[in-house]
Formats: sequence, C-alpha cells, structure tokens
Amino acid sequence: MHDFLFYLKLGWEHIISLDALDHQLFVLALIAVYTFKEWKKILILVTAFTIGHSVTLALSILDVVRLPSDWVEFLIPLTIVLTAAGNILMKNKKQSQDKTNYYLALFFGLIHGLGFANTARVMIAKSQSIAVPLLGFNIGLEAGQIVIVFAILVLLFILLSLFKVNKKDWILFVSSGVFALALKMTLERIPF
Repeated sequence: MHDFLFYLKLGWEHIISLDALDHQLFVLALIAVYTFKEWKKILILVTAFTIGHSVTLALSILDVVRLPSDWVEFLIPLTIVLTAAGNILMKNKKQSQDKTNYYLALFFGLIHGLGFANTARVMIAKSQSIAVPLLGFNIGLEAGQIVIVFAILVLLFILLSLFKVNKKDWILFVSSGVFALALKMTLERIPF
C-alpha cells in the first residue's frame, strides 16, 4: 500500500506541480473547445491521454521502447503546438474535431509517457512488479488532470456566463496563447 500511495502522489505531482507546464498546457489545449455540458467527452479525452501515457510508460519501463530524451523533450511541446493549431484551424468543424481529438489524445499520450520514462525506469527496480507503481502513478495523473480540467471549466463557465465572453473568442485566445508558448518551448528544444 505504501508503494501505491508513493506512486499515486508522484502521478499527482507530475501534472499539478509548477514544473508540469507542458502537461498543463496540453490539457488546456485539449479541452479548450469544450464546456461543462460536454463533460463526458472531456473525460474520454483525458482518459485516452492517460491510457496512451500509461502504455508508453509501461513499454519504456520494460525497455521495449526507448527514445533519446532530447527528442522526447522536443516532441512533447510539439504535440501541444499541433493540438492548439488544430483548435484554431478546426474552429468551425466541431464534429470532425471531436473524433480527431480522441485519437490525438491517445497518440500524444504515448509521446508524453516517454517524458517520465527515464525517471520511472530508474525508480522501479527490475525485480519489482510494475503493476502497482503504474496503477498508482496513472490514477494520480488522472486525478490531477481532472482537477485541472475542472478548474479550467469553472473559469470558462464564469467567463461565458458572467462576463458573456464569446466561446469562439475563448477558443481562439486560449489556443493562440498555448500555441505561442508551446512553439517557443519547441524551438528551444530542437534536438539537431
């Protein structure tokens, strides 16, 4: 139980900490086009991301998949750039964007999972079962993502309801800001 709680806290901190800006920006870009009414779609998106994250994390810990860390650090903000760009370019095509977002969340989760892989590989001893650490970590990650999603949706609700902000303006503003920050991160991390 102690191991489970340790990894649960680690998963939580992986998304909630101030060092997790790239992860938080990805979640913001991923859900920027949704509102509280679409909570089921959001939950599926966040869970798809966590599943992708879990798969690569497990494969990496088992040493099935390994990618140089400089490439992973480059690809992670690139996924954010692509997600934010998708929001901007697809702003009038909501239905096709929903399906695309599910696949992107899963695929980009695979890439983001590699970001924690080196640390996890060191932490989880070869002789130790990876089931409890992975379960704890991913439940912590999912819980953290849900808290961030809830905070974003509360902010959006306040902006749309009280301040009468136009939803399309919100999507464009948030996605453009995330795009700019992630593009800067991507350009700073070019591995060649």
